[in-house]
Amino acid sequence: MNPSIFRQYDIRGVWGKDLTPEIAELTGRGFASYLLKSVNKQRARISIGRDARLHSPAIRDSLIKGLTESGIDVTDLGMCPTPLQYYSLYRLQVDGGVMITGSHNPPEFNGFKLSVGKSTIFGDSIQEIRKIIDSEDFRKGQGTVEKHPLIDDYVEYVKNKFDDFSGLKVVVDAGNGTGGLVAPKIMKALGAEVVELYCDPDGRFPNHHPDPTLKESLADLVDRVKQEKAHAGIGYDGDADRIGVVDEEGNIIWGDSLMIIFSRDILKDNPGAKIIGEVKCSQTLYDDIASHGGIPVMWKTGHSLIKEKMKKEEALLAGEMSGHIFFKHRYLGYDDAIYAS
Repeated sequence: MNPSIFRQYDIRGVWGKDLTPEIAELTGRGFASYLLKSVNKQRARISIGRDARLHSPAIRDSLIKGLTESGIDVTDLGMCPTPLQYYSLYRLQVDGGVMITGSHNPPEFNGFKLSVGKSTIFGDSIQEIRKIIDSEDFRKGQGTVEKHPLIDDYVEYVKNKFDDFSGLKVVVDAGNGTGGLVAPKIMKALGAEVVELYCDPDGRFPNHHPDPTLKESLADLVDRVKQEKAHAGIGYDGDADRIGVVDEEGNIIWGDSLMIIFSRDILKDNPGAKIIGEVKCSQTLYDDIASHGGIPVMWKTGHSLIKEKMKKEEALLAGEMSGHIFFKHRYLGYDDAIYAS
């Protein structure tokens, strides 16, 4: 087993090389044993989602085998965006979760984002799982599996957070990722005219690389916004936890500029609120937060680190240049590109 797949924020590798059915099963057993110890239970339930990559179903099957053999009951959400899997941690009676995704990486990559309780784990916790696997110190049990799609539930929840979008024309480029299963539904339900671009999930990502922070990945979106005379264009990565935005003239609005837009809106009704940016964000962002009555906080890069800092500081908003935007204001405090859009 290649120890380098156990990274700071997730477990990730190349399918068929670093990541195999056997390693997926061992990861299931290792995470199950870690989670049961963490929550101090003999049995626990977790939710599992997967992205559109062609190998995600095989990884899910092997992962579930390992989880259930170590006493975990599994709620299978099916194919979904990562934010929906995070949402399930609040919506369902579960003790944690796993999202099977290669995120913004090329199609040969895949991996696991792991949660205990409502928090994603990182750093030493991920290394602890590796040690459990290396020592084969696994819990034993026999869990169950149930299917529980949550897309309609999630669509309704997010939709009810917003007012009417009538008169708004938006181009949505899901990059053939799982954002296409959800985002157009929400926008249409709110009255927007939606032009769908690459919204059919296809784990080969045949049209462009699934990373909206790359200028070349937004080229088709820019062209379509101009062609359609749309008010805006929205791009997602493969699992829809990163957002890219294009204005009506085809200009790309990068992460720290998006944060300025969001923070000004939040600070109107919440003066003195703390807002977190990461070290790669421009000084302009921090100055703008302060000038509009907020308390700017600079923090380390990484979605798990940002979420932890948000809880500690009780911040209402956080964001990264990578397009991860975290809303605690009127929302649940995790990175959700669909809600952000």
